[in-house]
Amino acid sequence: QVQLVESGGGLVQAGGSLRLTCAASGGTFSRYAMVWFRQAPGKERELVAFINSFGSTYRTTSVKGRFTISSDNAKNTVYLQMNSLKPEDTAVYYCAAKGSSDYASQPRAYNYWGQGTQVTVSS
Repeated sequence: QVQLVESGGGLVQAGGSLRLTCAASGGTFSRYAMVWFRQAPGKERELVAFINSFGSTYRTTSVKGRFTISSDNAKNTVYLQMNSLKPEDTAVYYCAAKGSSDYASQPRAYNYWGQGTQVTVSS
């Protein structure tokens, strides 16, 4: 019943910015967690940022100070604001969600997934 639709990916130069959007539809959870994962070619999928229904957030160390995860007041849309982009940020970025608020860093913990959006940062 839950559908996640991602947008905002693209090609940018190093130092530039992008804002990724994940729009959720098809249901409302009283408790939830939404996350951004990314996967670069030849690399394992890694958790980038986390936000839950209590407003708790997490960002992996490599993006602290550059990326911000946020949601709108209705909790229907989650954003990933990416500033000061680096070539190593190049990856497919995936939005994912689960119907509980607990923190989890493993992809298998999340049962709803977007289709992925490509972010490419050139040097």
